[in-house]
Amino acid sequence: MSEESQQAKPAARVDPRLLEILVCPRTKTPLIYDEARQELISRAGRVAYPIRDGIPIMLEEEARVLDDDELRALNRR
Repeated sequence: MSEESQQAKPAARVDPRLLEILVCPRTKTPLIYDEARQELISRAGRVAYPIRDGIPIMLEEEARVLDDDELRALNRR
């Protein structure tokens, strides 16, 4: 395996205009962009939607459920 293929490629950027119009599909509330984790977070829905190759995956079955500690940390932001 080459050294290049072992290095993690940088996360693709999400278009800021897209972030302005996306809402949680379940609650229809605004989302929080977590660039480090490449997720869009719904506080109201208590879930995080993954972003893959710069594309938000807004499917409930793909969402990760947030635990209480994660929600508390979000509320401190």
